[in-house]
Amino acid sequence: MSLVSMSPFLRRVLVADALVSAAAGALMAAGASVLQDLLALPSGLLLAAGLALFPWAAALLWLARQGEVPRAAVWAVIVLNVLWIVESAWVALGGSFHPNVLGEAFIAVQAMAVAVLAELELIGLKRSTVAFA
Repeated sequence: MSLVSMSPFLRRVLVADALVSAAAGALMAAGASVLQDLLALPSGLLLAAGLALFPWAAALLWLARQGEVPRAAVWAVIVLNVLWIVESAWVALGGSFHPNVLGEAFIAVQAMAVAVLAELELIGLKRSTVAFA
């Protein structure tokens, strides 16, 4: 198993991802009924997505606190962020849901934020050094 020493940059990006995820989760979970009408998205979808972000944020914070991590763990974060982007595009364009323009903008903004975080995590992984046992 390949371990990397967590670079300060990667640590900061993982913490930023966790904080953004927790804030988005709180907004979607607590405001699901209001956002439903505003965005034309089902409150159940918003609530479920919001609640899913809390364990994600906790996992990111835990990972950021580690000195050395498996390279695969960081890749998993990057891949899961890309999967979130793909799923966001499916929600906006897939036909099962019909968000209004504001809903599409909401989905696009959060997907772009996740894309930036994934890219920064990739840069951080490249800046991290291989750990020797």
